[in-house]
Amino acid sequence: MKVLLLGKLGMLGSQMLKALSGSEDFEMYAFDKDDLDISDKDALGEIFKRISPDFVINCAAFTAVDACETEKDTAFRINAEAPGLIAEACAKENAVLLHISTDYVFDGENPNGYKENDVPAPINTYGESKLRGEQLIAENWDNYYIVRTSWLYGENGQNFVETMLKLAETKSELDVVDDQIGSPTYSKDLCEELIRCFLSPFVSDLPKQHERTMNSESDKAGNDSPTKKLPFGIYHLTNSEHTSWCGFAKKIFELAKLDVKVNPVASEAFPRPAKRPHCSILQSTKLDCKMRSWEEALRAYLQLTA
Repeated sequence: MKVLLLGKLGMLGSQMLKALSGSEDFEMYAFDKDDLDISDKDALGEIFKRISPDFVINCAAFTAVDACETEKDTAFRINAEAPGLIAEACAKENAVLLHISTDYVFDGENPNGYKENDVPAPINTYGESKLRGEQLIAENWDNYYIVRTSWLYGENGQNFVETMLKLAETKSELDVVDDQIGSPTYSKDLCEELIRCFLSPFVSDLPKQHERTMNSESDKAGNDSPTKKLPFGIYHLTNSEHTSWCGFAKKIFELAKLDVKVNPVASEAFPRPAKRPHCSILQSTKLDCKMRSWEEALRAYLQLTA
């Protein structure tokens, strides 16, 4: 199956490329911003026509949340207009689109979190641009999967875990926000579930070795590989359970065996250009699977990077 991956150097994109390149089932074509301007309709058209992909994965995004407030044109060009153009190109080639979105499409005022069909109401430019991207995809193509995730961390990219570990080198005490709640999500776990749930059903007779690789963590949780293609639409996918940024920081230092005191503070203690949702919990009601807890995933990541 021909797979076109956009955003190959990002945190999630690099994981996807690493995982999919190791399988004979996927013929990979991967690009990053230096290779392809995804907001250039003509350039996209040429690539799609040349490759004629069966499946397109869009991990590309402008994710600097605060910078989005001052660079609104760039945010909407990359996060909104480009996904619409990608969907349009997918329609011409009859390719399935898997697009990664965010918890920031919601306002964060519901303490119970958000289901896939809850009405979005973003409170910052990043969320607004990502929501518009979702809308333009739906306007231009029917065969899409939009997967919202949250609080992503992992290799190849700036993330909260690495920030905390870096601060611990010079700080013995830190103030961390305690009134924003979400589910920290390990990019490797998300990658494996994306492949298992959305790509693998499009490949017949997966080699057993590849299937074991893709489902390593899912198998531990007792989730069987799906044999049927999921209905197109919007899905939520994160590591299970939730915490605050303060709770996340405390667990990072505990698992890393670092003696750092963490003080809980309100969001107002750290004024930032972009307002953050207070509750970023994404409820997954459409997938018959449960990813491992964020604490288990964090432990695995820290062991891997130790």
